[in-house]
Amino acid sequence: MSPSKTAPPGTAQLNPAVRPVLPLLTALLLAGCALAPTQIDSPPNPTVAAVVAEISAARIKAHVLQLVGFGTRHTLSDTASPTRGIGAARRWIESELRACSAASGGRLLVAMDSHVAPASERMRAGTEIVNVVATLPGTDPAARERIFIVSGHYDSRASDVWDATADAPGANDDASGTAAVIEMACVMARHRFEATLVFMAVAGEEQGLLGADFWAARARRDGLRIDGMITNDIIGSPVGDAGQRDARQVRLFADGLTPLLRQALAATPADAADAAALDVTRRLLEAQVRTGGMADFGANQLGRYLKETGELHVPGFTINLIQRPDRFLRGGDHLPFLNRGYAAVRFTEPFENFMRQHQNVRTEGGRLIGDLPEFVDFAYVADVARVNAAGLASLAQAPAAPRNAQIETAELSNNTTLRWDDGTESDLANYRVLWRETSSPTWQGRRDVGRTTRVTLEGLSKDNLIFGVQAVDRDGNASLASYPLPSRR
Repeated sequence: MSPSKTAPPGTAQLNPAVRPVLPLLTALLLAGCALAPTQIDSPPNPTVAAVVAEISAARIKAHVLQLVGFGTRHTLSDTASPTRGIGAARRWIESELRACSAASGGRLLVAMDSHVAPASERMRAGTEIVNVVATLPGTDPAARERIFIVSGHYDSRASDVWDATADAPGANDDASGTAAVIEMACVMARHRFEATLVFMAVAGEEQGLLGADFWAARARRDGLRIDGMITNDIIGSPVGDAGQRDARQVRLFADGLTPLLRQALAATPADAADAAALDVTRRLLEAQVRTGGMADFGANQLGRYLKETGELHVPGFTINLIQRPDRFLRGGDHLPFLNRGYAAVRFTEPFENFMRQHQNVRTEGGRLIGDLPEFVDFAYVADVARVNAAGLASLAQAPAAPRNAQIETAELSNNTTLRWDDGTESDLANYRVLWRETSSPTWQGRRDVGRTTRVTLEGLSKDNLIFGVQAVDRDGNASLASYPLPSRR
């Protein structure tokens, strides 16, 4: 759980970080960057329900205790010992994931993803950072390029960020998130999904989000289509530092208008090529903001999706959407993805006890301080894993979002006409229109409109409501939703 870095302000020229992703930002907007399906009055999906039912609190507890047993998992700790340090921890995570892959017939592809991070304010010398990555390839060739990621960070720290030898059990921060990811990978490997799922245990988080930043940068360079990314960081306890307790809720930090999008709006192009690309992106961004779509960009809409699917499949559990990228003074592994234009969000427990974070284990004033497993509620971690799994399984079964969704604005009318491009999936059967009041965080209404690409909704005013469009397959799996941009044609 590293302190977040201040986003750079807009510059006089087009920021180099913005230039290579302008085509992606444009594509996301044309596809309807909003990721907002509805489950209003829908029954639980059988495949999703099966995944959720298989999540085990007992296995999660065993994973957390094993990770704590390595003493410290500091990024700069011992890499050679078989029993202590970050090297032993990552080799154990790899072995667990490989065992789960073998049990699923080898469908889970496990890799140790390594790079050397340069010296920085938290590392005196270049250091090898190793992410343990398990990929579950999609079963549909047409959908396999769509990727959904879930992560936890397996490194830990004591009070002194440089101290690589003191015990740093990191039971909650973030063995809880890592254990949840391992459990999801092992359970979901036994099921089939059309799109690709990636399960990551990343390192170097406490030294500056190093493992996640490397992976996100490479994904952007390689043009990977990441339709959603979730990180789980500090999901281990429903008890706060004042003794407050609620094991039936979790926070989900989901910001909409990301720093990258803000840079694109503020940037001045450096040359003609940049100017043409930037002009398209800026016009789309401005159109979405101008029409009230500030809460319909990728991350906050991914949050909406996860809230709806999670609460449907884990009854009585509440996901509290927070339209911020993260807590004050802190930042997690979703931020490198978010800042590169991907829809990325963070799950964190409802209250925090800071005596359990970034602290040497000790007794002080009669109180035990430190991030120890006796302060982790494993049943609660399992519930958070279940809402994660519900969202991921739903996303990975569904079709792609309709592309080029538009809302017709050629004339004054109290009705709403929407249109979109027809999808190409062989099992595509229907389209669904969603709507909500502008002040509502979640969808309030829906209408299935059949296999058409244009519909007029009489009595529903485009001036009063926010709309979305979904594709639905023959099994009833609803896609991500597309935000319709205005068109006067």
